[in-house]
Amino acid sequence: MKFRRILPLAGASLLAIASALHAQEAERKDETVLDTITVVSGGKENIEATGGTVITQEELQALQPADVSELFARESSITVSGGGGPSKRIHVLGMEQSNLAVTVDGVPQTATSWHHTGSNVIDPAFLKRVEVEAGAAAADAGFAAAAGAVRYETVGANDLLEDGKDFGARLSSSYGSNGRGVGGSAAAYGRHSGFDWFVMSHLTNGDDYKSGDGTKMLGTEPAARNYLAKLGYEVEDHRVEVSYERSRDRADRLIKMNLGLAGDTLHPLEVVRETAKISYTSTNPTDLWDPEIMLYSSQNDYWRTNYQARPNGNMILNEDLYGGKVQNTFTIDPGTITAGFDFGQHDYHTDNYGNNNRRYRDFDTTQAGLFTQGRFEFDSGFKVSTGARYDFHSFEDWDNKDFSDSGASVNATVAYRINDHIEVFAGASRTWLGYVIGDYGFVHARDNAFITDPNFDTGRAKNFKVGANFGGDDWNAGITFFDTRIKGLPSYGTTSLTNDPNEYRSRGVTVNAAYLWGDTKIGASYTKADVTAGGVSALPNSSTFMPIGDMATLYIDHELTDYGVKIGTSMEWAGRISDAVATAAGFYDQPSYTVFNAYAEWTPEAYKNASFRLTVDNIFNKNYYERSSYAMSSNRGGIDPIYAPGRTVTVQASIKF
Repeated sequence: MKFRRILPLAGASLLAIASALHAQEAERKDETVLDTITVVSGGKENIEATGGTVITQEELQALQPADVSELFARESSITVSGGGGPSKRIHVLGMEQSNLAVTVDGVPQTATSWHHTGSNVIDPAFLKRVEVEAGAAAADAGFAAAAGAVRYETVGANDLLEDGKDFGARLSSSYGSNGRGVGGSAAAYGRHSGFDWFVMSHLTNGDDYKSGDGTKMLGTEPAARNYLAKLGYEVEDHRVEVSYERSRDRADRLIKMNLGLAGDTLHPLEVVRETAKISYTSTNPTDLWDPEIMLYSSQNDYWRTNYQARPNGNMILNEDLYGGKVQNTFTIDPGTITAGFDFGQHDYHTDNYGNNNRRYRDFDTTQAGLFTQGRFEFDSGFKVSTGARYDFHSFEDWDNKDFSDSGASVNATVAYRINDHIEVFAGASRTWLGYVIGDYGFVHARDNAFITDPNFDTGRAKNFKVGANFGGDDWNAGITFFDTRIKGLPSYGTTSLTNDPNEYRSRGVTVNAAYLWGDTKIGASYTKADVTAGGVSALPNSSTFMPIGDMATLYIDHELTDYGVKIGTSMEWAGRISDAVATAAGFYDQPSYTVFNAYAEWTPEAYKNASFRLTVDNIFNKNYYERSSYAMSSNRGGIDPIYAPGRTVTVQASIKF
């Protein structure tokens, strides 16, 4: 039955790849050679054209984001909950990023470990590019891409070295009001005799911020200590690179960082992530040889070991991940075909949950998969991205009970260019997710009798999207209708780990537009998502599916080229959410809010390697909490959301050598 459901998409995938190969063979017989065309790839235009988001290095330079809230502030389809440090959770179209295949420089990232902790994410100071592929993700995006993929790419020496230079450095320091405090980063990079190297650190130190009404939000002080290092070596046509990244946040935090409880106090918490990676690529790829080989190891630790004597006090969560990927991209006349395999091992450990009848638990999952993805463009005006993967997945629980299964995933996206200004597209995918462990912090909080249900099963997802794109020389716009459904997610009952019987769904529309007028760029986006669980509205309880309702953003950037000045402003808007299901569960209506931000940056004519920046966030000191935050509730005597920062003024100075 499972295979019968995927046959239509699998057939479409095989047909597209076979057609591309047949076209290549026919052209060979006619002795015709065409230029290579690569389409529906990782390019900005192709991801955004089907409802996704791309933030380029140039846009990151304009944004200068201090955290992930600012990183995605111009994207209505992506919401980030409030709070400080490790409390922020990222949702794409209402779905937390643990439902997407998330990678940093190709290394898969773990899901959220603790349901009151934020999403796992790289420091924005290290980034050079972010891609968010919403909906039907490619087979080479990674295992269990239920609702799409998020790819974070970090900067390196070859991205920053200027022509003719073999050494460079960047220094940046900032000071912000309203608790932002002092921040600074330093980077050095160079190359010599085939080697290139890059090292960077980013540190922050501040205080708890105040919301728009002047209330201090406990446990929100900036306390990041992040480091990134890369070493590459090139010889003939070969490149080997080793990288290491470490992020640490250690400060006094609330026990439940994503919500406010009456009388809650601060206690020490440390969250650490470390990742090491080695990779091989070719610097002179051919049509038949364009390889990528990668091995990685990462460790994620959560220590709360000096808490008060309460049932849910002290605890330790550890997750280790190691794995790799081997793939090759073949170039044929209509496009490319990427094929390979990947694997990953997750080891989980929970320890010392308060003073209850808990026990230490160790469990693990293992994944291995084969994949292929074709990306083609035909003279008829059609563009096709289609592929499939087959994965094996096993789960060994804390009682040494073994669960194992395998499944196939298929995807296809077809676009047709009607004329030079209009393109229509449609995409679909069916994804096998293996055993979804989800928030393993729940396992930690159960007593000795807690078991895995013998019928615990694998998850699966379906994605559909359809839309159109419009554009000219200085403008572009697009509209995407989306529908994502996920089943087989875990449910942590009082006695066992089971499958949640509900289907989780996000459907709606997202619209974007941009216009370039000389030195001025204007952009806007709008997203409306109906997020449900079991056919009824999802609750605003900071889960992996959150109601976001109507969201919109608007931004304007302008460059005064004669003065070396860049200025810009942006607006974030969220509509009111009033829902009978949430009201019955004790949640109050979520009010509408509108927030304005602005910046000005000056690069002196006499010294273009230096820049000075002034940023004002939440100009009008709006008191609000961001969508996908835990909403205000009457439960437990009253739960308050973590409100966003009030007006915050930041000055920054940067210099590069």
